Amino acid sequence: MELQTMIAGWVRDARTAAGLSGAALGARLALELGTERGHTKANISHWENEKHSPNLKQLLAIARVTGKSLPADILAPMSGKPWGESAVDVSEAMRVVSAENDDDGFVQIPMVKLRLSAGITGYQTEPERRDGGTLGMRRTWLERNQYNPTHLIAIYVKGESMEPSLYAGDIVVINTLDTKLVDGAVYAFNYEGEAVVKRLARDAGQWWLTSDNVDKGKYHRKLCQGGDCIVIGRVVRKESDRI
Repeated sequence: MELQTMIAGWVRDARTAAGLSGAALGARLALELGTERGHTKANISHWENEKHSPNLKQLLAIARVTGKSLPADILAPMSGKPWGESAVDVSEAMRVVSAENDDDGFVQIPMVKLRLSAGITGYQTEPERRDGGTLGMRRTWLERNQYNPTHLIAIYVKGESMEPSLYAGDIVVINTLDTKLVDGAVYAFNYEGEAVVKRLARDAGQWWLTSDNVDKGKYHRKLCQGGDCIVIGRVVRKESDRI
């Protein structure tokens, strides 16, 4: 099978598996790559119909946005030669890194910083360099909870609003596939362009972002509605030094 045909099929499969239209994928790619050009619905259609192919940088962005890993038979030939803007560090761009052979009981989840814009559903990430840049998760835990590691990210908690449940410097793992609102659950949100971790509450027919800190005067609840409050994913695990 020719490389262009394999790429076309992979792009189509990645988009449909993520439940995205061509326009939605194009919008997310523009945000991920920091550009508003070259990622329209027409371009996605051209890629899927083999009129032309995305470069490696664009393919890696699709992998990050959709959570679908690039197969070796595409990645290897493309990373071995320059295609457009394809001169990127492949090891840095992949979202999930398998553990070493002598530690195959763990999967490394990327530690990231979230870069958000107000009112935008998608988001960009950049590597969090502290503590090695990844968080090792037991493979058995992932399988038991049926989590897809390609859709998990880890971030550091900031501030005191979620104490005593979460403290500044704690690490939380976010399942970006789980955006269904559940009363009492904890989520990461894009709130007016800022990444926040809050507990969701249902009251009087509306959703509210609440803090666990008892100082409600300082950490009052905020209404979650419309484009000012967008779910990034549900918090499914925490790592803390607090005992």
